[in-house]
Amino acid sequence: MAASICHTALVWKSILRKPLLLGINSLSCSHVSVAHKTTHVVNYKRTRAEVDLALRKKPNYLHYDLVDKYRHSPLQKGTENIEVESETTAPRDYRFIMPEFMPNPDFRYRDRVLEKLERRDMLRRRNIINIPEFYVGSIMAVTISDPHSPGKTSRFVGLCIDRGGHGLRAFFVLRNIVDGLGVEIRYLMYNPVVHSIEVLKLEKRLDDMLYYLRDCPPEHSTISFDFSPVPLSRGAQVPVNPIKVKLNPKPWDTRWERFNFQGIEPIDMNKRMIRRLSKFQSRKPWLEKDIMVDYRKKVNEEEEESIMAEVYKEKQIIDSKSKLSKAVMRKKK
Repeated sequence: MAASICHTALVWKSILRKPLLLGINSLSCSHVSVAHKTTHVVNYKRTRAEVDLALRKKPNYLHYDLVDKYRHSPLQKGTENIEVESETTAPRDYRFIMPEFMPNPDFRYRDRVLEKLERRDMLRRRNIINIPEFYVGSIMAVTISDPHSPGKTSRFVGLCIDRGGHGLRAFFVLRNIVDGLGVEIRYLMYNPVVHSIEVLKLEKRLDDMLYYLRDCPPEHSTISFDFSPVPLSRGAQVPVNPIKVKLNPKPWDTRWERFNFQGIEPIDMNKRMIRRLSKFQSRKPWLEKDIMVDYRKKVNEEEEESIMAEVYKEKQIIDSKSKLSKAVMRKKK
């Protein structure tokens, strides 16, 4: 009896063990076959850009549209959308009032970040010192700090014969006859040494440069240092002085007959001067019909409008602050 029980136990043990072994063998075979099928193939023909794209890390920031969406969510207070202010447009002649804010039209010397920073510094300087409207031909007085003068300041009165430069390098030149000698001083408009700029007589001339006054009689450049200011009514147009000066006999500082100046009386030229002038004008005859020459000397109109609108807006804020400070000072008095 005991022998039969042991025999049946061995039979059942063998029966229960066979399926387990079969399952293990089948799983092992299937595992080997699957591993054999999924072999990794390396693509050695991928470009460097594809490799960088595959290895690039995922960005850990939200897109700005999503940021604005959650920033203006109704769950937060004080995040309502603020209405954008209407665009301000400057007057058309504003670039002639403050031409130094216009960037250099030559693309080789353009740097938009530097131009933005310079405009900001220029507006800050205008908040401290009043730089009035003036043109070539205006009579001006400039006071600068001078450590060698008795009052530590010196004042010069003269006729503006030139104005130019861009940004913080903007300048103007004043000319006067002092003790029978022609004196010309070039001032940087935004130099911290300049204390004040006054316009004693606001007017224009027929030309953008008046350097030919060097070869003219001295009475055209002589201005008294006690020149009393000539007022101009508000809203009136800037007067244009149509005077035409006569040049002294040669020698001249420059051959003025080569330039088309309107403020010089007609020059009596001999045959030699006429021959030289025709030879000079025939060097580059294509420039008379070249449209791109004038185009390269100017800034794009859209960019000009945006820059002048920015300057005009900031200038209005500066003027309002100065008026407010003047009103406060009057009340204190």
